[in-house]
Amino acid sequence: MTQETGGFAAFNLNPNILAAVIATGYEEPSAIQHQSIPIIMAGHDMIGQAQTGTGKTAAFALPILHRIDPAKREPQALILAPTRELALQVATAFETYAKQMPGVTVVAVYGGAPMGPQLKAIRNGAQIVVATPGRLCDHLRRDEKVLSTVNHLVLDEADEMLKLGFMDDLEVIFKALPPTRQTVLFSATLPQSIRAIAERHLRDPQHVKIQTKTQTVTAIEQAHLLVHADQKTSAVLSLLEVEDFDALIMFVRTKQATLDLASALEAKGYKAAALNGDIAQNQRERVIESLKDGRLDIVVATDVAARGLDVPRITHVFNVDMPYDPESYVHRIGRTGRAGREGRALLLVTPRERRMLQVIERVTGQKVAEVRLPDAQAVLDARIKKLTNSLSPLVADAESTHGDLLDRLTADIGCTPRALAAALLRKATNAQALTLAAIEKERPLVPNNAPRGDRPERTGDRPDRGDRERRAPVPLAEGRARCRTALGARDGIAAKNLLGAILNEGGLAREAIGRIQVRDSFSLVELPEDGLERLLTKLKDTRVAGKQLKLRRYRED
Repeated sequence: MTQETGGFAAFNLNPNILAAVIATGYEEPSAIQHQSIPIIMAGHDMIGQAQTGTGKTAAFALPILHRIDPAKREPQALILAPTRELALQVATAFETYAKQMPGVTVVAVYGGAPMGPQLKAIRNGAQIVVATPGRLCDHLRRDEKVLSTVNHLVLDEADEMLKLGFMDDLEVIFKALPPTRQTVLFSATLPQSIRAIAERHLRDPQHVKIQTKTQTVTAIEQAHLLVHADQKTSAVLSLLEVEDFDALIMFVRTKQATLDLASALEAKGYKAAALNGDIAQNQRERVIESLKDGRLDIVVATDVAARGLDVPRITHVFNVDMPYDPESYVHRIGRTGRAGREGRALLLVTPRERRMLQVIERVTGQKVAEVRLPDAQAVLDARIKKLTNSLSPLVADAESTHGDLLDRLTADIGCTPRALAAALLRKATNAQALTLAAIEKERPLVPNNAPRGDRPERTGDRPDRGDRERRAPVPLAEGRARCRTALGARDGIAAKNLLGAILNEGGLAREAIGRIQVRDSFSLVELPEDGLERLLTKLKDTRVAGKQLKLRRYRED
């Protein structure tokens, strides 16, 4: 057994699954994984009593993937989850663990999304189906044989499904499944209603019960910020402006993300480097030494690459991407607040990740306070403070060493000492914005306007859709053209999403973009008339909230 595979090698999992486990950064199986994986791999029915956050998704996902036949293009495993959010989370976990298994596909089936593509994915042979009971019953009404090939069933958070009133739907689903299937049931509690389901539908189930341990990280100040996924880099740059850090480690999920974010930080003048699994050991050691001695201040890393990293200088941890489980979160933020020093951990949370935030709070027994993006005044104050701190040590003997030079330069140039000092400040600050108006212009994010959910909030009276769609566009300013995209409020789009995407991909200054109007089924954006076609070509492949922007000139009749 190699050190990298840790205890997971003892399960004799498919090598491709084991490789994916290593890539996620798991080192040792959790208690629920240690007990459940052998039972499920052996084909037994099982009842697992465990809270969310104990690692139970991997406890059933890994052994089920081990038993999947990629050559068979048909549904083989069904995982039922009580909510859309949990279904998406479980589906993502399966995709992560199956990343190196060619031919294995996963489909998430839930309400609020078109049924056609879901049913097509199932009929095209997705081996793993993760579904909410209500939507799955909708599919069964269209095709009662859709589950006839399933031989592994998992009920995740069964007690929550019953609380949400899915009992009748579950009975319909049980009848549609082959009676010879393997059934695994996970539930935080085991009330009589859950026991009754187990008695009727499980065969000689084995029982596993895990007590959740509270993991404390009391020495570390924790906070979270709600952002959309495409705003993360901008949010990081804004937070760095006001955070008083010595050294900092940022965690992301992918190797490419380490390179992209480190590059964005370097472009802003930070001493930053990437650390991922592709970096050779000698280079990794150089990066860590540079972080220790101050030649680097920020390292952007994946969980695997950061394993064993212990640098006393680290005062902050930024979780740019949400960790896969609470244990990973605790492990990450434990890299600060060492040896009695204070530490600070910041977590970026997208709307769909708020459930995991709640799990982290429960497992750690601590509330992770919400913070907002710093406003322009906070950024200005922070910049001036840094400038003051850098200049203060130089002032003491500057007049004795450079006073004569100052006199000569003011005489030669024909200016006042104040004018010369202002010119030198401009040069020293590299034209950095140091007024409120200038900072407002350069900020791609609207401060203190965090996303509150998957759909935009609407307040006040709601006119009917026809009235909203027929509102007359605002008159255009001279030199601007109005462009249209088919993305609107119903796609979860806000004006700041469009603004951020166009600024990032189009290379425009903030003031070049005019009014942005977001309607229910489309949006209008005012762009410079000069060079418009070239800009639209540049934005051709831009995506917002996972969908193509497809901006076109809007011609009003």
